Amino acid sequence: MHRLPILLKNFWGYESFRPNQREAMQCVMSGRDSLVVLPTGGGKSICYQAPAMALPGMAVVVSPLISLMKDQIDGLVGCGVPAASLNSSMAPEDRRATFSTMRSGRLKILYVAPERLLMDGFLDSLREHNISFFAIDEAHCISQWGHDFRPEYRRLAALKETFPDVAVHAYTATATPLVRDDIAKQLGLHKPEVIVGSFFRPNLIYSVERRHKRLEQIAEIANRYRGESGIVYCLTRRNVEELAIDLHNEGFSAAPYHAGLEDDVRHRNQDAFINDKVQIIVATVAFGMGIDKSNVRFVVHAGMPRSLEHYQQESGRAGRDGLDAECVLLYSGQDYHFWTRMLEELDPEPHKIAMRKLSAIYNFCQSAECRHAALLDYFGETLNVRPCNSCDVCLGRLEPVPESLVISQKILSSVVRQGDGFGPQHTALVLAGSKDKTVISAGHDGLSTYGLLNADPRESILDWIGQLTAQQYLERPNGSDALAVTSKGWLVLRGEVTPRLMRDVTHQPIPAGAPITKAPRKKDDAQWDGVDRDLFDMLKVLRRGMAESLELRAYLIFSDATLRDMARRRPSTKKSLLEVSGVGQYKAAQYGKDFLKLIRDYCAAHDLKMDLG
Repeated sequence: MHRLPILLKNFWGYESFRPNQREAMQCVMSGRDSLVVLPTGGGKSICYQAPAMALPGMAVVVSPLISLMKDQIDGLVGCGVPAASLNSSMAPEDRRATFSTMRSGRLKILYVAPERLLMDGFLDSLREHNISFFAIDEAHCISQWGHDFRPEYRRLAALKETFPDVAVHAYTATATPLVRDDIAKQLGLHKPEVIVGSFFRPNLIYSVERRHKRLEQIAEIANRYRGESGIVYCLTRRNVEELAIDLHNEGFSAAPYHAGLEDDVRHRNQDAFINDKVQIIVATVAFGMGIDKSNVRFVVHAGMPRSLEHYQQESGRAGRDGLDAECVLLYSGQDYHFWTRMLEELDPEPHKIAMRKLSAIYNFCQSAECRHAALLDYFGETLNVRPCNSCDVCLGRLEPVPESLVISQKILSSVVRQGDGFGPQHTALVLAGSKDKTVISAGHDGLSTYGLLNADPRESILDWIGQLTAQQYLERPNGSDALAVTSKGWLVLRGEVTPRLMRDVTHQPIPAGAPITKAPRKKDDAQWDGVDRDLFDMLKVLRRGMAESLELRAYLIFSDATLRDMARRRPSTKKSLLEVSGVGQYKAAQYGKDFLKLIRDYCAAHDLKMDLG
C-alpha cells in the first residue's frame, strides 16, 4: 500500500486518495474479493488501475463496450501505464502485438469484453500468464434487477470456477442494495468486502421542470454554457433528430446520436463532441456508457427516463472533473404513458419491477423534496447536509404555496366528484374551468369544483396534482392514469393534515417568440478563485490543437480542472508543473514543454508573477 501514493502522483498526478479509494485498493492489494459502488466521477477505475501497477503480473478488466475500453486505454497509455485490449474491432496485427506484449510480461492491464473472455479456450490460455486479479467494470450489467441487464455477464461466474485462487473485484456506479446482493451472488464472490461510496455529488445542480416549450427551455440552458459541452437526452430517435436540427437553427453547435444512424455518422458525431468540435450531443440512451468526457457542463433530459438508476447514471456524466455542472430534467405526464406502453411487452415479473422503478422516478419529478436527498434515499443512503445548496428546491427556486390546504382540498374534492377513470390532465382542465370537449362531454362543467383554480396556470395545477401524488394523498391504482384519493387524502379533506405544495418562482412558461435570456447560474466562486480566465482559454486552445495532432481525446491530455489549476499557479518549470493537480511525470514529459512555453509567454506579455502557491 505504501507504493500507491507514489504511483498515483507519478502516473496520474494526484496527491491524495478520493473518498473510499484507499479502502477499495486495499482489497485489491490483499487479494480479497470486493464489490465497489462509487458514483460516476468518483474515481472507480483508478481503484483497480493503480493496484495493477503495484502488483506483479497482469490484471484482466472485463468491460462491456469497445468505446469504453478505448477511452480507458488511451487514458492509461497517456499516463505511461502499459495497457491494451483484445476485441473484435482490432486488426490481426494489433491482436498479435497484444499477445506478444502479454507473453513478454510487460502488459499490466488487459481489457476484454465478456464475450471474448468466455470464448472457447481463452480462459485456459490466461492460465499461461500471471493473473494478478480480475476487475468487472459496469458490474450492474450482471443483475436482472438492475437497469442495464446483459445476459452475457451472467456467464462471468466461470471466473471463480477457473481461477478459484484469483480475486475478483466488481465495480459499478449504480446499484441499489438488491442489485448489490445479486452482483455478489452471480459472480460467486467469496465473502466480498462491500464498499459503497456516497452518491452525493454537490457539484451537480439538479432541477426538475415540467416540459412546456421544449426548445426554449433547452436553449435557455445551453445559452448559459456557450462554448462548453452538454448532453441532451431524448426518448426517441425522431426527437433526437428534430431537436438537433432545431438547436442548430438556434445557433448552437449540435449533432445527433442514436443507434439508427449509420456507424460512420454516429462515430463521427461522437468523436466531434468528445474532442470539443461540437458543443452539444443530442442523443438517446444509446449514448453514454464508456464516454469518459470530464468537462460536460450540463446534461438535460428532454424527457423522463424509465428509472432513477438511468437518471443517476446519465446525469452523472456531467461534472466528472469535479467542477460545477447543471442537470435539468424536463418531464410531462406523456413520458409516463410512453414508458408504460414500452414496458407492456415485458414478462410479468420484469414488468412489475420496471413499473415500480417508473413510478419512483415519476414521483421524483413531481415531489418538492431536495433532489439530492431523494436520489440518495432511493439508493439506500441518507443525506446529512441540509440544505444541499445544489438543487432547485434547496436553492430557493421553489417556494411554499399560500393556502396549500385549501388548494389541496379543491383538487382532492374534484377527484372525488369526477368519479373513477379520470387522470391528472382531465382534473386540471376541470379545476381550470376549461371548455375542452372531454370536460363538457363528461358533464364535469357542472361540478362544484369546476373552475375553482381558474386563476392559476394549468401547469401549476398539474404540478400540485403531482406533488399530492408524490406525497401519497393521491394514487394511481394498478399503475393506471386514473386518480383516486388515498386514506391520507381523506385526512386532508377533513382538514386534519396539510400537504406541502410548492411552486416554481424562477422559471415561468416562456411566451412564444419571447427572447431567450440568460438565467442566473450557480457558480462555486472557489473553483475560479485566482484563475486567469484568458490564460485558461488559451490553454484549452493549445490542448485542442495538441489532441487533434495526436488523435487523442482532448480531456485525456489534461482535464479542465487541471487547466484551471495551471492558470491559477502559472508554473514556469517542470518541477512547478508537477505541483499542478492532474500532472504526473509521464504527462509532464510528454506535454509539459508546450504548456510551459505558453504560460511563460503569456505571463511575460502581461507582466504576471509565476509559480504561485
